[in-house]
Amino acid sequence: MSRRTIAVLALATFLLALVAGLGTETARAQGGPIKIGFLSPLTGAASALGKDMLNGTELYLDEIGRQVAGRKIELIVEDTEGNTQTALTKARKLVDQDHVHILSGGLLASTGYAIHPFAEAQKIPTTYPVMSSDDLTQRKPAKWVVRTGWNSSQSTHALGDWVIKNTKYRKVAAVAADYAFGWESVGGFQRTFEEGGGQIVQKVWIPLNTNDFAPFLSQVKRDADAVFAVFFGKLALQFMKEYESNGLRGRVPLLSNGTTVDESVLPQMGDEALGTISTLHYSAALENPTNQRFAKAFEAKAGKIPSYYAETCYTNARWITEAIKAVGGKVEDREALLVALRKVELKDFPRGPVKIDTFGNPVQNVYIRKVERVGGKLQNTVFFTYPNVSQFWKYNPEEFLKLPLYTRDYPPCKSC
Repeated sequence: MSRRTIAVLALATFLLALVAGLGTETARAQGGPIKIGFLSPLTGAASALGKDMLNGTELYLDEIGRQVAGRKIELIVEDTEGNTQTALTKARKLVDQDHVHILSGGLLASTGYAIHPFAEAQKIPTTYPVMSSDDLTQRKPAKWVVRTGWNSSQSTHALGDWVIKNTKYRKVAAVAADYAFGWESVGGFQRTFEEGGGQIVQKVWIPLNTNDFAPFLSQVKRDADAVFAVFFGKLALQFMKEYESNGLRGRVPLLSNGTTVDESVLPQMGDEALGTISTLHYSAALENPTNQRFAKAFEAKAGKIPSYYAETCYTNARWITEAIKAVGGKVEDREALLVALRKVELKDFPRGPVKIDTFGNPVQNVYIRKVERVGGKLQNTVFFTYPNVSQFWKYNPEEFLKLPLYTRDYPPCKSC
């Protein structure tokens, strides 16, 4: 055997060993835990919502033994403190230091807009179960982000349509928190309500740091047929109490978006909430078997009925694991995992059937609900369902996106 032949054989042996070694390392990497990075405000003003988000996530992961496709799931949780800059810093830590395979969570719309370019630059599959600002999946979509929750105007489009078709209310005053979520929620309601022949006769914007609603509620037109309100958390509790104490509850019927009477605040309310008609893609009182099992399990875990924040993060955790199953656990293939996240479509989520549109936003049921007292407790009783509601309502997406984003001044209040 010549020296040249020996050298060739030696090189071939070395290359085979190298390839085998790389294969072993790849197999080892794919056999390790699947890391999910989760951002949630566990301290600060929104900590109660953040704990619901985390409890919902952990409930589903515990139900599947924190394993999927033959691999363990490691949930790495970071507290955003309800601060956008902190959330972005924690997101960088999760990706750069913890090397998570999937990034998820977040509460504030501003956080969503901050994470969008980061997720794109890092090419990290990311899900938004809560952050709802419309343009996150409309005029400013991100390839690497899939929203598993909703967008702000999605359910209020439906409420505006329902009110015009099922009530005699034709003149409505809007009273809402003065920021993007409030503007977009009011905008969705206003558009469908006015297209059906109604009028928004007033818009009263409430600053987020408000401690006294009286000066604002005194402005509400007493001859309005109804008031449409948009609040969440502490502001929702305060608004409902002062709506009654200022003499409006018995005089002007109350309509609202879903978070105003969400189960995160409803148990702390009293008779002032009774009769409020609201809209959302979830209610703890939904009677489908999946939700009944979920609600019972969540109450056993958290000692409270599930809020929308809990359900959406429970559903988000299942959404992620269904995508992991679809790629056979090979989460290292980020492109394949992203495609799988966009293809998940299931009919037995607690909220009902859900699928993702081409912009990365859920198409799902929207429910019209009424606050009632059942068994001594307040609940959002669902009495009407709009199936398969798109973030674009019934409008052509291309035409819809030519119009401005719903803002403080759009649509204009022509009847104010």
